[in-house]
Amino acid sequence: MPTITIDGKKLDFEPGQLILDVAHDNGIKIPHYCYHPSLSVVANCRICLAEVWAPNPRNDNKLEPIPKLLPTCQTLASDGNVVYTTSPKATANQKAVMEMLLNHHPIDCPTCDQAGECDLQDYAYEYGRGERRCDTEKITQSKIDIGDNIMLYGDRCIMCTRCVRFADEISGTSELFIDGRGAKEYIDVFPGIGINNELSGNVIDICPVGAMLDKDFMFKQRVWFLKTTPSIDPLTSSGDNIIIEQNNNIMYRVKPRTNLEVNQYWITDEVRYGWKFVHDESRVTEINDDAEMVAADMLQQAKSVALLVSPMLSCEDAWLLGNLVRGLDSNAIIGVGPVPIVGEDKTFKSGFTMRSEKAPNARGVQRALGNALDYDAWKKQVGNADMVVITGNYPEAWDTPEITENQTLILIDTLANTLTERADVFLPAATWAEKSGTFENFQNKLQLFERAIQPIGESLPEGQYAMNLQALVDDCLSTTFNPATVRRRMADAGIAGMLEVELPKNTNRVTTDMPLSEV
Repeated sequence: MPTITIDGKKLDFEPGQLILDVAHDNGIKIPHYCYHPSLSVVANCRICLAEVWAPNPRNDNKLEPIPKLLPTCQTLASDGNVVYTTSPKATANQKAVMEMLLNHHPIDCPTCDQAGECDLQDYAYEYGRGERRCDTEKITQSKIDIGDNIMLYGDRCIMCTRCVRFADEISGTSELFIDGRGAKEYIDVFPGIGINNELSGNVIDICPVGAMLDKDFMFKQRVWFLKTTPSIDPLTSSGDNIIIEQNNNIMYRVKPRTNLEVNQYWITDEVRYGWKFVHDESRVTEINDDAEMVAADMLQQAKSVALLVSPMLSCEDAWLLGNLVRGLDSNAIIGVGPVPIVGEDKTFKSGFTMRSEKAPNARGVQRALGNALDYDAWKKQVGNADMVVITGNYPEAWDTPEITENQTLILIDTLANTLTERADVFLPAATWAEKSGTFENFQNKLQLFERAIQPIGESLPEGQYAMNLQALVDDCLSTTFNPATVRRRMADAGIAGMLEVELPKNTNRVTTDMPLSEV
């Protein structure tokens, strides 16, 4: 395997790798603005330039310096090369680039939402000169409303062009373009056309400075107060990897988490902004004192039981509910709730696909329950049961009118709907953000998500209700719902794949109960 030496470290690399990628893969930091691994290379920010020495075949392969600094984001690694990213020449270039960028950049850090996660801010501390040597008047630009979710602060832009390349190469919608020339260049949208495609929020994530800002998040929180938890898309079958950012048990942002096998670096705006039901005013979070006791009595008295498990539930929730009902009625009518389909799958220019199936775990619920009926088949048979248990957890109100007045109904759900008033017992459920578990996406890939916030009010995970009701039926003490323990039990019961699932790696996870001093 070919080798390259970067800052004194001899490293193996695959042919075709860029020097910048080799360095980052091995923990060597090279500053960069314009480069993104999923976008075309433009090498226009110039801060990643490094000193490169290469074997000269005309001089017995003796190492000789290449006369000019080379952009590591554009230069392929070559066997035997020696790269210096912190040499006096490289450092002088880094300082010069930072001086040029800061010369016209506004001192907005105290009010800029990007402060605390801004590459320009970080590099200013690491590579900046510390003083301004130029007294020319700053070039200023106004802020522009460029889309439903995005505000562009033009005078903060450093012209890395990541956003333009994203719109051209990933979404394929090309709403953004570069206008002007030289120092008067700026990013803009075409007249009458905003950046409102289904992937638009990703330009906020890839902007290295505070130029592209999220209207939904602006001025709400300082990022250093946010606690981050790895999670999975709760709205579609894509299984997009995400992170949840919260403070004081209130969610503020959902952002993409890199997984090249699933969602690469991106998420849809549907996933980015679709979590608001967690704090929806129509959520029911209170429970009657004797609700679980009444529900357990109803289950014991029932002659026949039907269970409808929502595809919004985790595999662990579904399995525990199935065990509870089958233990009471071996012939229980068990089905998977309605799986919403909206339009058709939409594939963007880069190959990224937005799924039309709006349920995160239809396959996982089937895996957990085994031989469960689909929703249409369940509706035809539910009339044969005198006791019905229904779970919802949909992000919008829903209904299943097949339940008759003669049937006893236990409803485990999050949002108030027509079934809420119809239910004999209502148990408020925790959303996916308030529990841990496993989802199975359209690729049949099992992925874990972790609890980001504590359950709101008196709501509990469906799995915890199943365990509580089982304990009341068995007249014993209930235990705390532990998804890892449940997965081991599922594996012992012969359900494939439950022990192969691993916790998300490299997510900088911060637990919700960690003191601020440890963040």
